[in-house]
This record gives sequence, C-alpha cells and structure tokens, in this order.
Amino acid sequence: MNTDLMSFYEAIEQASADMLAAARVGNWDEVVKLEGACVLLISQLKQAAREVPLDGQTSKVKSRIMQRILVNDAEIRHLAEPWLQELETTLTGKPHRLH
Repeated sequence: MNTDLMSFYEAIEQASADMLAAARVGNWDEVVKLEGACVLLISQLKQAAREVPLDGQTSKVKSRIMQRILVNDAEIRHLAEPWLQELETTLTGKPHRLH
C-alpha cells in the first residue's frame, strides 16, 4: 500500500528534521542517535519499496520529501564541519589545516 510506503518517507523526513534541530544546538550525541534511527528506517523502506511501487502522484510527493531531506542533510553537514574538525584534532592531537 502506498500510504504505508509513504509513512517510511515521512518518518525519515521527520528524523532528518530532528537531526537538523539537534545539530543547530550542537547536540551531536542526539544527531548520531537519530542517524541510527534513519539507517533502520531506510533499511525498512528498501524492503517495503520492493513490494509496492509508487504511483505517479505519490512519486511526486516522495520527490518533494526527498528534496527536503537533502536540504536538511546539507545543513547538518555544514554545521558538523567544525565539530568534526575538533574531533579530529582531539583524536590525532594535530590541528586540521585547510590549504
């Protein structure tokens, strides 16, 4: 059923929005936790998508959801860059240099 399949896309979108909210306040532990939830949802989505194809209208809704997820992901990555550099410095003891 398309509505069941769309519920996976909507849940992934919500998790993506929650990840972005956590990233904006610097709660990286929460971001990592939510990323794990996304991995599980994506795995379930892949299985469900094999069983039920989307019709034309539902496919358009899916595309809009995917675009919002990609925008969220891009902002999360942008926000994570300083945190990742700090983590690298902590782990290696060497500051990260941009050339």
